[in-house]
Amino acid sequence: MDFTHSDDRQMLADTLGRYLVQKYDFETYKRVSASDEGFSRETWGALAELGIIGALFDEAAGGFGGSGFDLAVVFEALGRALAVEPFLGTLMAGRLLAGRGDLLETVIAGTSILAFAHFEPQGRYDLTELATTAVRTGDGWVLSGAKAVVPQLEAADHILVSACTDGGLGKQAGLSLFLVPADAAGVAVRGYPMIDGGRGGELLLEDVTLPADALVGVESEAFEGIEATVAAGIVALCAQAVGVMEVLRDATLDYLRTRTQFGVPIGKFQALQHRMATVALEIEQARSAVINAAAALDGDRWHRERAVSAAKFTVGRVGTLTAEEAIQMHGGIGMTWELPLSHYAKRLTMIDHQLGDEDHHLERYVLLGAESQAAA
Repeated sequence: MDFTHSDDRQMLADTLGRYLVQKYDFETYKRVSASDEGFSRETWGALAELGIIGALFDEAAGGFGGSGFDLAVVFEALGRALAVEPFLGTLMAGRLLAGRGDLLETVIAGTSILAFAHFEPQGRYDLTELATTAVRTGDGWVLSGAKAVVPQLEAADHILVSACTDGGLGKQAGLSLFLVPADAAGVAVRGYPMIDGGRGGELLLEDVTLPADALVGVESEAFEGIEATVAAGIVALCAQAVGVMEVLRDATLDYLRTRTQFGVPIGKFQALQHRMATVALEIEQARSAVINAAAALDGDRWHRERAVSAAKFTVGRVGTLTAEEAIQMHGGIGMTWELPLSHYAKRLTMIDHQLGDEDHHLERYVLLGAESQAAA
């Protein structure tokens, strides 16, 4: 199989990579991630002008990309730069809002920001464990509930919220999606800084009244779309993790070449060489898993879900190994705030906990296999 990028995709990768190298260095990351907004609107607008946001969506939605490999190219570059701009929420909410061209047009232009609010405190990683409810009224809907750890929630102009429309909990049937204006009456946001940079927030919905057209898609039939958009988010996160791991690998190799002990670079010591060889091989294994997941993203449901769970499990395992080895080989300075390495290690750790951790996806991979065997 030929994994060479198309000319257009390679141009996208080169354009984004060059911009981030020139405009988004480590000092910029520290400044914008610690700011009141938690990201840079100037950078967001510049990336929109470069077409990076449009690369997240296909032509039918007003973009020019949207495939698994397009997502991988974008998010791998974002991972290398530790960029904290709201790409993940935009990707996931935008894919579910593909039929609302007017809104997506402003999103792709960088003038509107979306957030995807699905997960709740009691649900952990289960996509069906929702306590948020939506009750039909005479001319619309009333939403009540809470959502947890929504990235860049405070910056969002529109929030895509999932809710139960049949009063159930823990069921695929009965899930619906609603587009909620961030300034709607009854919407409350509690924001906070995220441990790996940027900001997140808790969303509280208290009898939020919405018009009938706030419903996105078909009532009570949103689970399939939610599962598919979470799969896209997992591909994006896994690609981002590969970008982070490669930076950690390269920084550690550079340190081993320059740090001396007993009059020689410590990279000459065979034990450290073996450990770095293991890290390099494992990163390539993670990259292969991401390629497999990206290729399966637009395929049938079973292959897609197995591939993304395999990738998330692999990235979680390899990410832990890479972060730990990088810090250990750097010694005490590996934990300092001033060294970029510690920030990259934190990002890897938090990626493992987004959209399902290593243990969750290993169990899910096994269960999907058992379901397939039972169906056969």
